Amino acid sequence: MSSARRLPPLRSLAVTGALGASVLLLTACTNADTNRSSVAEAAQTESPSPTGTDTASPTGSPSASMNEDQTERKDLVSATKVTWDKAAATAVKEVPEGKLVDLELKRVDADATASPSGSPTGSASPSMPNPAPSEGAPEWEAKVAQSDGTLHRIDIDAVNGKVFRTMVDPDQDPDDKTQITEWLDKAKQTPEQAVKAATAKAKGTVTHVELDDNDNQQVVWGVDVVDKGNWNKTTVTVDAANGKVLGQKVDKD
Repeated sequence: MSSARRLPPLRSLAVTGALGASVLLLTACTNADTNRSSVAEAAQTESPSPTGTDTASPTGSPSASMNEDQTERKDLVSATKVTWDKAAATAVKEVPEGKLVDLELKRVDADATASPSGSPTGSASPSMPNPAPSEGAPEWEAKVAQSDGTLHRIDIDAVNGKVFRTMVDPDQDPDDKTQITEWLDKAKQTPEQAVKAATAKAKGTVTHVELDDNDNQQVVWGVDVVDKGNWNKTTVTVDAANGKVLGQKVDKD
C-alpha cells in the first residue's frame, strides 16, 4: 500500500506528458515562424530596386555637349526664315537713298510692341506698319543711314519678312552723323561684297553685318557667321575699302 502511494498517478503522468508535448510543439512552431520571417526580411533586403537602372541619368546627350551661347544660337537661327540679304534689301527700301550700316539677328525685346507714337499695340501707324512679333521671336534689327548720316532703325520680322517698326535714332548728335558719313565715304565695299569675302573664310549662316572702324582707324565690315555644325560663331573683319580679310575670331562661348 505504501509503495503504491509513492508512484505518481497515471492521470498525472498523462497530463504531464501532454503538456510537455504541447510545449515542444509550440516551441517548434514559434521557431519555424521566426525562421520564415528572417528569411523573408533577408530576401527583401537583398532584392535590388526595380527602378535603380531606369532612373539613372543618361549621359552623352547632344544638349549636354553645347554651352548656353551655342544653344541660343541654334534656337535663334533655326527659328529664322528670312536670310540676312533679304532683310537688308527690305530695310534699305524704307529709307530713300539709304545705305545699310548695321544688321543684326536678335530676339524681339519687351518694348518692341510699344509704339513710339503712342498708338495702341497692334494698330497700324507710320512707325508700326505691321503687328510686332511676340517677345522673344527672331527679328532683324537694321540701321540705315541717310546721306547726311542720320540713322533710321528698321525692325523686321525674321519669320515673315515684314517691317513692324521704323524710327529715327534719337541718340545721335552732329558728331555721330559726321562719323557715319565719313565711314560711308571710305567704304567702297558693299555689305554684299563684305559678306562674300567673309563666308569664303568661314562657312555658315550670317547673323550680323556692321560697318565700324578698328584700332588702326581703318573702316571695316564686321561679319558674324554661325557654323550650323557646331554652333560656334566666327567674326570676320573685312577691309571696307578693298575687301581684304584682315582677321577672324572664333567665339566658342
